[in-house]
Amino acid sequence: MSANSLQEKNAGFGTAPVFFTAISTILGAIMFLRFGYALGNVGFWGTIGIIILGHMVTIPTAMAIAEIATNQKVEGGGEYYIISRSFGLVIGSTIGIALYMSQAVSVAFYIMAFAEAFHSLFDWILSTYKVHWIIELLLGYKQTVSIPALFLLTSVVLTKGADLGIKMLYAVVGILFFVMIAFFLGGNYVDAGGVIVEAPQRLDLTAKVLKHEDFWLVFAIIFPAFTGMTAGVGLSGDLKNPSRSIPLGTLAGTITGMIIYVFIAWKLTTSATPAALADTNRLVMADVAWQGFWLIPVGLAAATISSALGSLMVAPRTLQAIARDSIFPNTKVNTWLAKGRGKNDEPFNSSVITIAIAIVFIGMGEIDFVAKLISMFFMVTYGSLCLISFLQHFAADPSYRPSFRSKWFLSLLGALMCFGLMFLMQPTYAIASVVLLILVYFIINITNDDKRNLAAIFQGVIFQTSRQLQVFLQKAEKEKSSSWRPSIICISKDSFQRIAAFDLLRWMSQKYGFGTYIHQIHGYLSRESGESAFRMKEQLIRDAEKSNSNVYIDTMVAPSMTSAIAQVMQFPGISGKPNNLLLLEYAKLHPDNLEDIVSNFNLIKAIDFDLMILATSERGFGHRKEIHIWITSNDYENANLMILIAYILVGHKDWEGAAIKIMALYPDENLESEKNRLLMLIETGRLPISSHNIELINKNPDSDTKNIITENSAGADLTIMGFRSEIVSHNGKEVFEGYNDIGNILFVNSAMQKKIK
Repeated sequence: MSANSLQEKNAGFGTAPVFFTAISTILGAIMFLRFGYALGNVGFWGTIGIIILGHMVTIPTAMAIAEIATNQKVEGGGEYYIISRSFGLVIGSTIGIALYMSQAVSVAFYIMAFAEAFHSLFDWILSTYKVHWIIELLLGYKQTVSIPALFLLTSVVLTKGADLGIKMLYAVVGILFFVMIAFFLGGNYVDAGGVIVEAPQRLDLTAKVLKHEDFWLVFAIIFPAFTGMTAGVGLSGDLKNPSRSIPLGTLAGTITGMIIYVFIAWKLTTSATPAALADTNRLVMADVAWQGFWLIPVGLAAATISSALGSLMVAPRTLQAIARDSIFPNTKVNTWLAKGRGKNDEPFNSSVITIAIAIVFIGMGEIDFVAKLISMFFMVTYGSLCLISFLQHFAADPSYRPSFRSKWFLSLLGALMCFGLMFLMQPTYAIASVVLLILVYFIINITNDDKRNLAAIFQGVIFQTSRQLQVFLQKAEKEKSSSWRPSIICISKDSFQRIAAFDLLRWMSQKYGFGTYIHQIHGYLSRESGESAFRMKEQLIRDAEKSNSNVYIDTMVAPSMTSAIAQVMQFPGISGKPNNLLLLEYAKLHPDNLEDIVSNFNLIKAIDFDLMILATSERGFGHRKEIHIWITSNDYENANLMILIAYILVGHKDWEGAAIKIMALYPDENLESEKNRLLMLIETGRLPISSHNIELINKNPDSDTKNIITENSAGADLTIMGFRSEIVSHNGKEVFEGYNDIGNILFVNSAMQKKIK
């Protein structure tokens, strides 16, 4: 196909059809049939409240549509296209089906309202002429007009397409304009029987009927009056420039409709009693308007037939777009519904389904029920559109650059209003709608290969939020706090051989701190090593998910332990807090990397990092029921950090019910004073250690400390002991050796003494 033929094919309607489709739907059935009902039941100010609430939904939605439409080419399917290309096909089609149902049911609603325009004519015929009983019976049913009208309208749409529908639209808008002028020129004041009476000298703007309906019930019935603003979006596939026509037409239609409704509310309030307004069996506007007895029914017929025409053009196109995305489980169904006819690709088969649905609801014959049902479906759709706009404001996707920008708070307001009003209007309908949507979602999710969902947008939102927080934390004045909170970074080259270090990290970072786990890959960075590092990281992340850990995982290619330590100690804290604790590990039976740890000790201590070295055994962490802390007079500066580490560990559910036991090893002459000091430390710190869990052990000058620890902690699930920098510098790796007969050991070195509050 040539470029010229493509251009001819896409050259369609301008902005005017979008505006006229919207305004003719807004000023439609509800305005003529139920707006007086609202005034009679909730009064003038209550009706103004309904108008404001309704437009707190529709204006943000209109702006959201305008925004999204100016960012991307909006093709056939209108609102469905926007939602599915933003949320992904699974969620988008779920909402799209709800949208289609609202449009299809709207066809029935407007056709039923069209039949109401003939009510006064039929009454006049029956009262003036003597007709056959069969004709009398037929004139008593609304379906006598609505069903033939539906088929006639359908034949027009299917044979002539959207082009003729738009031409009819202009005529309808002209009729509506003339009817509205006649209405505002009317000077009558009528009572419940339509009798002209003298207007009261003092107008009561709060007046309503004695037995009035609930505000939210009235709102549910009236709300569809404001939903016409998106009717033109469904013509997106037939527009010459959707990104321009949709924003202009939609916003103009919404604001114009809101202003007109305020004036209508005032005119009706000053022209009829509350009883006359609340009477749903009369066209109160006909009693008020100049020549209203025939102009208002004509206006109602024109407005409703145009709205039905708009819905009948839009709904099949939505269904056709859904089918073209292969959403339905059956391929033949998708192909049949997606098929178009003629040069304009008219959705003939989808129109047949839409008509069938409309006939079902026309057969019900209850216009208020259909209005409330439509409200639910529209709320879901509008809420989704506003949510997309809101999330995109924070996702900061470089490909999202609309020429028209809404405000994030307006989009958020629209989304919250939609989902909140659903349950305020009709909780039963709202719950049923949500359950139905969930059911449809699971069916589509199972049968559709495209698994894209909200994750793409939410990842962008989370990324931007995290970025802003990081920048804020860096710029903010740092608060001096005496409370210590671990921000741990762990390095291990044996992640796939043993997981003890990862377990310790996830326990400590689950609630009270933040943990970063780095798997070191020995070597130099290259394409091959980089790809290997990426695969290993993905595997580690999958493994970590099994334990529901809150650990950030990454990999690093480094030629030596020295290089790895030097790099990670310069890492910025991912949590926004600088890293303050380094965790290293080795296996006691095969301490291959212990020499590397000891040789890099001075490098680690060059920066004020606390250090934990985990010596793992085949016993692992045992039953995780008992932690021993060893405190001696030589490393008292490590005591508080060791106690805090133990406290953090027993706060994890994996260590639930674990006991902390402090083993104080001091010369005999210092035992009593050290015991009092420890008791005060525990009491003021409110740590889960009771006095009977403190065991003071007398160390004779000739006894070996390692033997004492081995004898007393052979059954411990974790033994924590401190070590001093100068001892490591003097004795090297001997400091950590000689403990093979006990389980896992955590050696702790505190950069500075911690305070326990």
